[in-house]
Amino acid sequence: MRFTPRFIDQLTEAFNVVLPLTLPSDTALRVFFRNNPQLGPRERGVIAETVFACLRRKRLLDTLLGEASPRQYALGAMVKLRGVSVRELESVLRAQDVAFLRELKARSDPPASIELETEFPDWLIARLRTSWPDAEIVRLARALQQPAPLDMRVNDMLATREEVLSTFAADGIEAQATPYSPYGVRLKTKPAINKHPLYLSGKVEVQDEGSQLLPLLVAPKRGETVVDFCAGAGGKTLMLGALMRAQGQIFALDVDAKRLEQLHPRLKRSQLTNVQPMHIDSERDPKLKRLHGKADRVLIDAPCSGLGTLRRNPDMKWRQHPEDIEQLKQKQAAILASAANLVRPGGRLVYATCSFLTEENEDIVTAWHTANPQFTQIPAGDIIGENCSISFPDLYLRVSPITHSTDGFFAAAFQRV
Repeated sequence: MRFTPRFIDQLTEAFNVVLPLTLPSDTALRVFFRNNPQLGPRERGVIAETVFACLRRKRLLDTLLGEASPRQYALGAMVKLRGVSVRELESVLRAQDVAFLRELKARSDPPASIELETEFPDWLIARLRTSWPDAEIVRLARALQQPAPLDMRVNDMLATREEVLSTFAADGIEAQATPYSPYGVRLKTKPAINKHPLYLSGKVEVQDEGSQLLPLLVAPKRGETVVDFCAGAGGKTLMLGALMRAQGQIFALDVDAKRLEQLHPRLKRSQLTNVQPMHIDSERDPKLKRLHGKADRVLIDAPCSGLGTLRRNPDMKWRQHPEDIEQLKQKQAAILASAANLVRPGGRLVYATCSFLTEENEDIVTAWHTANPQFTQIPAGDIIGENCSISFPDLYLRVSPITHSTDGFFAAAFQRV
């Protein structure tokens, strides 16, 4: 790409919008791009990649730059993280910018440390060290620093995976079947998929392969009553509906009415007719009473730190704080206790997060299960293994970018005796 003074100013503006970290980075970038409609696809791509490179390696840039302006962060990310040469930028920069970059290039990188190797905040490193050796923490962090691929889920009510792969190939889009989910397709590039006919016709939805494994753990059957307790925008709801062949009923619950609204156009595209979105005020909403003891399957994709999605949302590690985790743990325990009341005798309950913190995962389900012996735990591998070639060393589902090239997910399955 040929750089211009105007582009450098726009890149600086993007950093100025994102770096306060008051909004999720993808939301902040959407606002920036909406306010700068003159930017072309190539320019948008470079800006987004540079911003995310900075968020992935912010500790390194902080150490190198000290007190710095958004413009210096932008230029530093271009040169130190994305490999753009000073000579390539020199003709479009101010004299003080060139002097800054030359001095930056001349500096030696700081000595290696777990802080710089992981790019995790200190509080997160301390928490992980209670369960993980340093070498494993670094291994996880390096995997999370890699950009995530674009995974799609095939709506097999409308198309087969082979048909989708053939269509992508005919359109010059490189794609392959995912190794674990039988409905997954992984793209090698990131085209404007929301404009592609496969997406517009409801034949594919964007969904990480790890996320696709959770509905397989729920394993709903046709004609059942299913509750997606924290449905959000409905990615897993849609897969549950397809697994049920649109027969039975799914209640898609969430406390965020705006996110739940995003489910409606997706439902229309998917052609599912068995989903009922339902806004609730909290896990104690009186509307839940009519579902007590009625659900064959309940999925809780609990609100969590989201640390398993750092490949896609690297700002999460800088926007979370220890007190946030404590509040989330209380919310997770309350949601699990409430959602369990909806499960009928013989029914299945699945608790899941996109976190790798033991305190949001094993600790939550262990404390709840101790107080609720009327549920028995089912080995996740026994259920998942019926649909794909994946196994787990213990009772839980755990996938990660290290071993599975997916986002990090945890899940536990229980049956009401």
